[in-house]
Amino acid sequence: MTGNITLTMVKPMAVKKGYIGPILAKINEAGFKIIAMKYTKLSLDQAKKFYEVHKERPFYNDLVNFMSSGPIVTAILEKENAVESYRNFIGATNPANAEPGTIRALYGTDLEKNAVHGSDSDENAIIESDFFFSKVERY
Repeated sequence: MTGNITLTMVKPMAVKKGYIGPILAKINEAGFKIIAMKYTKLSLDQAKKFYEVHKERPFYNDLVNFMSSGPIVTAILEKENAVESYRNFIGATNPANAEPGTIRALYGTDLEKNAVHGSDSDENAIIESDFFFSKVERY
């Protein structure tokens, strides 16, 4: 059974370049409902905890340093089959391989600075959503 929520983050480089509005507009146009959202900045410790699943990967340190380098916008999105729908909508992790018109093709610059995060499973969507939002922050 598929879930109906996913978590996204507009990453620091996309925030710095002023892409929050265009990205959120495209998310709305694609039929996702934003049920929680905040503008925040991850500390290095928070980034390490959030990406702990990747701790043994060679890109881990660069990832947590980048994700704690500036503000982000994080949101819980709701839609039927949310995780798969959103991952298709944002495109391949590497913007060079992303389909034209996807978020990462439009706003990503490279593998690390690919504009947005999207949950990779229904289970992780719940874990990630709980990382950022309490139940009373969801509408």
